[in-house]
Amino acid sequence: MSAYKVKHLHSGEEHERPAILVNNHHIRDKARWETYAVDPAIEAFHRHLPDYAETTLHHLPSLAAELGVARVFLKDESTRFGLPAFKILGASWAVHRTVCEILRLPPTTSLEIMRRAVSDRNASMPAVRIVACTEGNWGRALTKMAKFLDISTTIYVPGLMSEYTRNLLRVESAEVIVLDDGTYDDCIAAARDDAQRTGASLIMDTSWEGYERIPQWVVDGYTSILAETDRQVSSFTNGQKASTFFVSVGVGSWAHAVVMHYKAADPNSCIIAVEPEAAACLKESLHCGKLRAISTGHTIMAGMCCGTPSSIAFPVLRDGVSVALVVNEKEAHESVCFLRAIDINAGPCGAATLSAMRKYLVTLSREERNDMVVVLFSTEGPRDYDIPI
Repeated sequence: MSAYKVKHLHSGEEHERPAILVNNHHIRDKARWETYAVDPAIEAFHRHLPDYAETTLHHLPSLAAELGVARVFLKDESTRFGLPAFKILGASWAVHRTVCEILRLPPTTSLEIMRRAVSDRNASMPAVRIVACTEGNWGRALTKMAKFLDISTTIYVPGLMSEYTRNLLRVESAEVIVLDDGTYDDCIAAARDDAQRTGASLIMDTSWEGYERIPQWVVDGYTSILAETDRQVSSFTNGQKASTFFVSVGVGSWAHAVVMHYKAADPNSCIIAVEPEAAACLKESLHCGKLRAISTGHTIMAGMCCGTPSSIAFPVLRDGVSVALVVNEKEAHESVCFLRAIDINAGPCGAATLSAMRKYLVTLSREERNDMVVVLFSTEGPRDYDIPI
């Protein structure tokens, strides 16, 4: 199995790591997970947003037969609310809860009542304003929800972001501030500084000490995907549940939701965390047994190019992930092509879970694979990228 190199951001330490790590911190004890409960108000909220529709769960029996597993499903998040990624579910719930607090409204407030309240507030007091940073999909999700409510947004972006992606943010009326030489972590620092100076609401999908509540709302918002997935899997299998889940990791908020949901349902659920070689911050933190920030490199899996795991996500992922593995550029691209050939639209982040499944399954015996019911979460639709050589 191939290896890759990783560099710790603050100490400069360098390590060579294997592509796959079996997580020895994994906890299967039911007591660790049984306190988790889904709030049904979250999915009800999403159902009342404009253009709500469940996304497709693809059943892939030919792929399952090829790989020697019972079933393979792919949850396709390339069309969520007209955006090419899943993040609006977390962003919309976090914006909703944040604005409810600012306006002193209950979380059950409808979108129309909130719009009127925002308008009245903006006419009589300093306007509600959101600030954040993004490498693409998070910013688009935030700005779309903010546009529903007529709230202004400022989004900090790294210099490597394409002008095309910047313009997608501007279409939603966002102010886009480019840090020409900045990384994603630099953009986080800039957004934090803006919020502290101006009093704007910082809404991010990652957390750090003292900033946990809004990122938790983001995690909670993602549970609507999982409720949909469970119903769809059940309809294909006559009630049989999936057992193995491949989930992409950036800062970890999406994986946080997946782990909590499926570990609460069954502590023996197998959850595989997937990262690019150029930004395997969760996997490195698992190697070290504590949260670590790493230097990141360029990757076509740009939505996962994050150097520091979310502080609230890491303890959950440390205890709940069974295996962490990395995918290289060529593997991700090949999976994009494979899915395109069977009429599934996925970008490199979305297709990375397929690459990860292929890489992981070769480590198992035929007997270990036979009864597996697998869900691949494809979190991103197609987009332009430089094809790796």
